[in-house]
Amino acid sequence: MFSRVFGFVSSDMAIDLGTANTLVYVPGRGIVLEEPSVVAIAHRERGREVIAVGREAKAMLGRTPDSIETVQPMRDGVIADFTAAEEMIKQFVRRVHRRRWFTSPRILICVPASATPVERRAVHEAALAAGARRVYLIEEPVAAAIGAGLPVSEPRGSMIVDIGGGTTDFAVLSLGGVIYSRSIRTAGHAMDEAIINYVRFNHRILSGAASAEAIKKEAGSAMPKVNGTRVAVHIRGRDLQRGLPAEIILEPHDIATALSLPIQQIVNGIQQALAEIPPDLAGDIAEAGIYLTGGGALLDKLDVRFSNETGVKFKVAEDPLRCVARGSGMALEQLDTMADLLIKP
Repeated sequence: MFSRVFGFVSSDMAIDLGTANTLVYVPGRGIVLEEPSVVAIAHRERGREVIAVGREAKAMLGRTPDSIETVQPMRDGVIADFTAAEEMIKQFVRRVHRRRWFTSPRILICVPASATPVERRAVHEAALAAGARRVYLIEEPVAAAIGAGLPVSEPRGSMIVDIGGGTTDFAVLSLGGVIYSRSIRTAGHAMDEAIINYVRFNHRILSGAASAEAIKKEAGSAMPKVNGTRVAVHIRGRDLQRGLPAEIILEPHDIATALSLPIQQIVNGIQQALAEIPPDLAGDIAEAGIYLTGGGALLDKLDVRFSNETGVKFKVAEDPLRCVARGSGMALEQLDTMADLLIKP
């Protein structure tokens, strides 16, 4: 009874619950929230207490006393800390419905293509515990394909590669159904880690994840730049031999070299997908090209590197960071016609 009463005043939402960021889409309003997937927890005598979520919590990373820990509830696209994930979803729901006392929305949430039944159930239960009256799940690359405007309902193959923070997802769709889907746990965070390792082993400097991410965004490239402006990048950290603060300068070719391994792992995933789908669909994809979405799609010359490695043209979708959230919202708005694209319970 109460859920029916709440339903009249609720507003449904689609949530892109990412490793790095969480986005919320409300039908009729579009994307209304975009926050880092970070929770700050204080350890009190009475137990754990959430004191900050989102941007405020991310600002605390690496700067907290022993009594406070910053947690990223999502790891590789799935829930690593159930309690923190539940509280994070709950807080974001409250921010979206800040003027309403009673809300019990239907929620559609994205999960990686390779999420196990146990991992999917954890996402489902976290959303229910956060106040949802009903929860739907959709694979991230499927939502990305919808958000990128691919003709997923037509009788021809469309392929998407969604490079997020924790996972890279591959999917091939046709006639409103999923023909192929898979994910690997190599994506944006793996690229950051590759930069950290390169600096550590080649220059004996220990840098943080925030610095590595900033370098990737500022000067990262999937291929060494032969011509053009050479931008030297300063990176600060701790000298591992002296234990003192230090600064070094990286050239563009250094960063391209550092990123080579995770990029090659994504190339391998693309090649495997193309090898496993039916020949007719592969022909459709060769003609139309493969679309890139997610934050990783913004890496300079990534589409060129992929094209060179596979022989298929690649296109970066418009506003790739928000394709998954936008596609999830569109699926929620058209549940009747897109039911076949949702994950069956």
